[in-house]
Amino acid sequence: METAIVTRPQESPVPVQAASDPQVIALWLHGKAQTTQAAYVRDLAIFFRFIAGKALQSVTLGDLQAFGDSLTTAPATQRRTMAAVKSLFSFAAKIGYVRFDPGAAIKLPALKNELAARIMPEASVQRMLAMDTDRIFPRNAVILRLLYVGGLRASEVCGLKWKDIQERGEACQVTVYGKGGKTRVVLLTETMWKALQSIRAGADLDAPVFPSRKHNGHLSPVQVFRIVQAAAKVAGIEGNVSPHWLRHCHASHSLDAGAPVSLVSATLGHASVATTSRYLHARPDTSSATFIRA
Repeated sequence: METAIVTRPQESPVPVQAASDPQVIALWLHGKAQTTQAAYVRDLAIFFRFIAGKALQSVTLGDLQAFGDSLTTAPATQRRTMAAVKSLFSFAAKIGYVRFDPGAAIKLPALKNELAARIMPEASVQRMLAMDTDRIFPRNAVILRLLYVGGLRASEVCGLKWKDIQERGEACQVTVYGKGGKTRVVLLTETMWKALQSIRAGADLDAPVFPSRKHNGHLSPVQVFRIVQAAAKVAGIEGNVSPHWLRHCHASHSLDAGAPVSLVSATLGHASVATTSRYLHARPDTSSATFIRA
């Protein structure tokens, strides 16, 4: 009796995803926002200087711990730098470039929650919006208003084209391409619509809403930061006021006015309602301290 010979199909070799550190980094950065890529590249430059040419496949947990201990920047910057390094090693392990992820054992340092300090009173925001750099630069006043009224990020404001803004009755809506490649639609006010129309000056639908005067194309987030800082200074507001402060103010002030948390979350493009709920805790309506006589 003949014995049947069973043959198994030959398994296909697992394709090599990357053959060098630069290739891994390029794959890891692919698809991320330009601002995120720029920040990660800066952080990695610091890390690679520290490990002095050591390849990713040779980096140990001890190397990462020593790198973390060597950082002398502000706590938030240290956390961001270590988060970037952890993310890179997690990705490298996921695609099989490194056999062991040394970053998995690294815990990021906890940071003090300073959200409350970045939420300005409504009166302060209104002083900023009234700062007429608009007579010389009407664009700047519209940018300030859009950051606050729409709760948009600086990068989202910079990326807008006129085709992203559609009239809705006496108001308008704006289609925002946001963080993580997510798109959302935000309904704006009649006042905001009129402000936007006042600076269009016949621009094409594909033209940037806020073009750069120095360079062809869109205004950069750095320029928006400078506009916000200048307005805050003129308004007499202390602190390192940034465009994101106006986004914080949008969230907090709209919640104070009775907007549902879910609506605010959708408007801001938060990943979850839990993120938006932080604003409720940042400005409590009461506490046990109000019951103390002193």
